[in-house]
Amino acid sequence: MNIALLTAGGTGNRMGQDIPKQFMTIDNVPVIIYTLKAFQEHPEIDAISVVCLQGWEVVLQAYANQFNITKLKWIFEGGDSNQHSILNGLQGLKSEGCQDNDIILVHDGVRPLVSERIISENIATCKEYGYAVTGLVCKEAIMELQGNCLRNISIPREQLIRTQTPHTYRLGTLLKAHAEAKEWGVANTVASCTLLGALGIDDQHLVTGSERNGLKLTQTEDVDLFKALKNTEKEYWLK
Repeated sequence: MNIALLTAGGTGNRMGQDIPKQFMTIDNVPVIIYTLKAFQEHPEIDAISVVCLQGWEVVLQAYANQFNITKLKWIFEGGDSNQHSILNGLQGLKSEGCQDNDIILVHDGVRPLVSERIISENIATCKEYGYAVTGLVCKEAIMELQGNCLRNISIPREQLIRTQTPHTYRLGTLLKAHAEAKEWGVANTVASCTLLGALGIDDQHLVTGSERNGLKLTQTEDVDLFKALKNTEKEYWLK
């Protein structure tokens, strides 16, 4: 099976609102539903699971029922870090009978503009190589902050990747990686790709993302950007 694992276990402190950012409504639709719909409507996605902030599971299921998200099969409790939350989801999938060979697309619940192309290419790349990481080559000039000063770095920007999600692997691969991370004391990694990287996996294959998919709702200005982007269409004359 091809299974989406959405992370929605954060409290959204940087957004500074009264409810977690994944449950805020934009144009009368919760943010998490926009993300769920992208996977619901993709023909290659067989099932969806969500790692949810504790206490919000009933709300999530109610929204899924309201918006006809029929592929949502499992809701798991979030952890105290992103790494912990993803592990909870993976262990939950295993306990529900999912197989080590199943493909798992780990995706941010507050990254709602993921496209059909990106999902398709993640699945295809994982099938071929075993690993798929969505991202874009940096076009900015990148420098390192040390104290209050900017210092030059020697890596050319063409070799630097701004990762997005999904990050896509076989279930067995991810479970093995989390087991090794516990054994080696690798904790609090910010994403599955950095977890595997910390364990020495250096052949994760890139899936080209997009600036739209790069929008992760984190701060209040991101809401305005999302509203603008979701209501725009590509100019007819662009190739």
